[in-house]
Amino acid sequence: MISLLPRDTYKGHGLRKDLAEKIAALHPGFVRFPGGCLVNTGSMQGYDEASGYPRKRSYQWKDTIGPVEQRATNSNFWGYNQSYGLGYYEYFQFADDIGAMPLPVVPALVTGCGQNKATDDDALLKRHIQDTLDLIEFANGPVTSEWGRKRAQMGHPKPFHLTHLEVGNEENLPNEFFARFQQFRAAIEAKYPDVTVVSNAGPDDSGTTFDTAWKLNKDANVDMVDEHYYNSPQWFLQNNDRYDSYDRNGPKVFLGEYASGGNTFKNALSEAAYMTGLERNADVVKLASYAPLLANEDYVQWRPDMIWFNNHASWGSADYEVQKLFMSNVGDRVVPSSATTTPSLSAPISGAVGLSAWATTAAYDDVKVTGADGTTLLSDDFSGDAAQWTHTGGGSWSLQDGQYVQSDVAAENTMVPAGDPAWHDYDLRVKATKKSGKEGFLVAFGVKDTGNYYWWNLGGWNNTTSAVEQAVDGGKSTLISKAGSIETGRAYDIDIKVRGRQVTLYLDGQEWGSFTDDKPAEPFRQVITRDAKTGDLIVKVVNAQSADARTAIDLGGAKVGRKAAVTTLQAAPDAVNSETATAVAPVRSTFAGVADRFTYTFPANSVTFLRIKQK
Repeated sequence: MISLLPRDTYKGHGLRKDLAEKIAALHPGFVRFPGGCLVNTGSMQGYDEASGYPRKRSYQWKDTIGPVEQRATNSNFWGYNQSYGLGYYEYFQFADDIGAMPLPVVPALVTGCGQNKATDDDALLKRHIQDTLDLIEFANGPVTSEWGRKRAQMGHPKPFHLTHLEVGNEENLPNEFFARFQQFRAAIEAKYPDVTVVSNAGPDDSGTTFDTAWKLNKDANVDMVDEHYYNSPQWFLQNNDRYDSYDRNGPKVFLGEYASGGNTFKNALSEAAYMTGLERNADVVKLASYAPLLANEDYVQWRPDMIWFNNHASWGSADYEVQKLFMSNVGDRVVPSSATTTPSLSAPISGAVGLSAWATTAAYDDVKVTGADGTTLLSDDFSGDAAQWTHTGGGSWSLQDGQYVQSDVAAENTMVPAGDPAWHDYDLRVKATKKSGKEGFLVAFGVKDTGNYYWWNLGGWNNTTSAVEQAVDGGKSTLISKAGSIETGRAYDIDIKVRGRQVTLYLDGQEWGSFTDDKPAEPFRQVITRDAKTGDLIVKVVNAQSADARTAIDLGGAKVGRKAAVTTLQAAPDAVNSETATAVAPVRSTFAGVADRFTYTFPANSVTFLRIKQK
């Protein structure tokens, strides 16, 4: 094995200095690792002769310690070879170096990320539970213990002070996951009662899996539940109040992965607006972490990402600048505050209709769109041509045996729309048949253009889940979802009724679900916190609209100084940071007009923090 490192690494511990410094500058409270689909995909067996040295394995901590050249390698979920040169010891060391709490994640023996299989091997489960107990000893044990001695031999005799440990990641089989989680939890609590054992709620912000997982966690009085979701900027602007209604006496929330699907300033603004809600609900949301953290611009598996790099440089995204601003101005207590809000949406959902497939060949027939008064708006049995449909995206569409067929099994975004973007209050009926491939089919409605639509995704996520997704400016979020799969070769009757802002969906004549999309994307959000150490009030305001907001601020009679230290992030909505240009960067200034009541103009498309001294 050959591994080349710079001579000068972060605190001499082997990590690339510029990347480590950018993470340290965030002042993170914790570091979650290894996280994501590395934990819950592939074989759960050991890397040994008895198991056949499986190349595709879940991340198992004992593979990652000891001399680097003796560590196992792994062909991981994201499609590249992982050498484990960066292993558990290095992660613990880095968390220690930056003053962050380590938060490791261990496999629960239930795969996810589209694999969705529970391992039924009691001996293997017991081995993983013991490995987890050994991990806690490796982190916290005295040098006289077996694994504490191993840590000391690697160069760190002092404990790493592990207080939280997560079991599993985004499992789509909540009952199977929870049965195994309970065994991990019981073993950990029996030996290490001071360690908080974190569970999870699956891969999305709502749906059947989410609801089932939360019920199991609540009924068992789990301490903390990890939620993950990647949604559109609009979703984050609509759901600032998500945690307002959570049970104050139930499990606490660890928002372990969230992002708005891009690295423009528009994305960062929506996340900043959402973070005001996280802070306001800090009694429920105890931990939160944007994800993913790092991306090599030459090898991108996933977008968005917070910090970008190549072989010679690194830079923080617009999202990074927002996270850094919030982390540098946290405060200790939320000060009650309110702002005038936007009224609910009232105009009906409007748009054309569309057909699509994703990594699947599918056939469509007998499309009919009928107005609420019974008027036929569109009818196509594909006995003639497909002239009513516009093929502008990917895929290969053609007429075959009186059906409209998408025949490219590898194509991922193949929507063909038809009709009038002004249509509203209508029924869409279609017959759909999966012919081959990984997933099912997609039927769209409310189609404005290629980036703005709704679609019913039947058999998505490797044919494990059906959901309605909304796309706004290309960013998608899930409005309703249920577990389920689509059979190959079977014709399904699909009926979508759009009435005002309400949509009801029928599959083979049975109501599948419904939703009402009437939440406004509120562009103006705020939260105020108090810093106990300095006594400062920190007024945090997000103005995610295209006009300045001249705002009256009432501090409720608080005795304050005249001046405030101001930090502002302001840029065009589509601005991005790059290796050569930092379009989104903090600007610091002073405002001299502070009083218990004063007026301030928050610029268009901005995040503004005012630090106000109290007398």
